[in-house]
Amino acid sequence: MPSSTLNPPDSNGTRAPLPCRRVPALPHIASGKVREIYEIDPEKLLFVATDRISAYDVVLDQTIPDKGRVLTGLSLHFFDLLDTPNHLVTTDLTGLSSLSEEDRRELSGRAMVVRKAEVIPVECVVRGYLYGSSWREYRDGGGPTTEHLPEGLRMADKLPEPIFTPATKATTGHDENLTEAQTRDILGDDLYEDLRSRSIDIYVRASDYAAERGVILADTKFEFGFSNGELLLIDEVLTPDSSRYWPADEWAPGNEIPSFDKQYVREWLDHQPWDKTPPAPHVPGEIVEGTRARYVEAFERITGTDFDDYPFGTVS
Repeated sequence: MPSSTLNPPDSNGTRAPLPCRRVPALPHIASGKVREIYEIDPEKLLFVATDRISAYDVVLDQTIPDKGRVLTGLSLHFFDLLDTPNHLVTTDLTGLSSLSEEDRRELSGRAMVVRKAEVIPVECVVRGYLYGSSWREYRDGGGPTTEHLPEGLRMADKLPEPIFTPATKATTGHDENLTEAQTRDILGDDLYEDLRSRSIDIYVRASDYAAERGVILADTKFEFGFSNGELLLIDEVLTPDSSRYWPADEWAPGNEIPSFDKQYVREWLDHQPWDKTPPAPHVPGEIVEGTRARYVEAFERITGTDFDDYPFGTVS
């Protein structure tokens, strides 16, 4: 069921973040910009993707209807497609007897039961194209994410081969890029090589899959963790919040490329008299709906499924 039917807008066109309230039946252990995390038992967590959206590290007052379902649906799609060890247990919430019917309605399509894992404190970023902060770093003389790149590349150029550019995991603010040497110091050589190999392999397979659907996966980031000694892919995966997706027919090296994510709302904010500190300007309804449309289009292109027809209910 689309979230718009569960979370109608108020008179100003603003929807409250979903879930609309904390789930009282489970211990709440963490909140992120987008996600709420609850403890089910000593081995499992409940991950809930809300419709919140952030820009410049500020969570906006407005939400993007159905965004949480897009993030969850795409993560589930790729967990299944990639068949790589990951933390997903189920999206079937019927076994959580402490949840009320109202809880289940609000969580439908946006919640995953996952295995607890000891999170590795490094973001595993893979870039196939030179863009964003990496392009700016390259243009200005180089740095951690471009230390192995050849000269003469343009903005949005496809790289000779995908590169692994890890970053620190920041609890607030921006992650900080790491050099290869710094990352090896943090992880050790064996774990570094394992994460690099897994990350690039997942990126290449997902990139090939997206390309068949007219979408370029320009870059993405993964998180990994250990559960009972097993290295797992964790958190969301290959969503518009963790990845940069472009329409293939609009890729033109040397130019800005439109993407299926919050770029649309960021561009609107860039034209507002705002100093990038809270509170953010009120985002008008047409920008909210335009942003939603881009998230939904990414979902539909990649999964090949009409968003309104996707089974966002109980999936085991």
